[in-house]
Amino acid sequence: MPNKNPNIAKIKNLYWNNQFNLEEVSHRLGISVWSLYNFMNKNKIPRRSLSEANYLNNKHKPQFKTKEKLSILEQNLKISGLMLYWAEGTFHGNTVDFANSNPEMIKVFLRFLREICGVQEERLRIYLYAYSYQNIDQLKIYWHKITQIPLNQFTKPYIRIGNLNLSKRKLLYGLVHIRYNDKRLLGLIKSWTDKFIKDWAGTQAAKGGRLYKMQHLTERLDEKVGEFRETLKS
Repeated sequence: MPNKNPNIAKIKNLYWNNQFNLEEVSHRLGISVWSLYNFMNKNKIPRRSLSEANYLNNKHKPQFKTKEKLSILEQNLKISGLMLYWAEGTFHGNTVDFANSNPEMIKVFLRFLREICGVQEERLRIYLYAYSYQNIDQLKIYWHKITQIPLNQFTKPYIRIGNLNLSKRKLLYGLVHIRYNDKRLLGLIKSWTDKFIKDWAGTQAAKGGRLYKMQHLTERLDEKVGEFRETLKS
């Protein structure tokens, strides 16, 4: 072991400031990972949570690259994507997760991810929700054609037993979740959404209460989605 007494400050700097993992730190210090692990425990040097460690272990993998200068069409696409996600997405956890059964909405949201957020295609995932009486393979092929996401990026589907549909909606092609596991992208989408809500549901909306806010933003979403569709036709 070349370095039997590693420097605490140096370990903290490599691990926390330089964002190296245990293997990278041990390599730079010339000691084994196990020795480093024991040394950090002995000297009460805190370690990352599992989610933080997983993120850093994947830091060299392709993430996403947002587009900065947007055309009018792209601005409309960004607003449409944000409002769709605000209505049908989740802001909890570490994953962008948008759920819908409408093919057009799925297409618009994917264009938002691909063209505005610059996501990496190989990291997109589809989670299918369907009923046991439906043909799962046919549903996968249908959504593959809609999304252009390879079938090997479809995760294990959720299949509900029986014909009961408590929502009373006819999900002819099931329900799909468009997922992208990236905490930073989820945070960015949330910050964009918060700013949009503040800009459009600010002082005026506050006068009318929550119902007015919802109605106002729904009208803006319908308007922006309409503008985006008309632009696509031109």
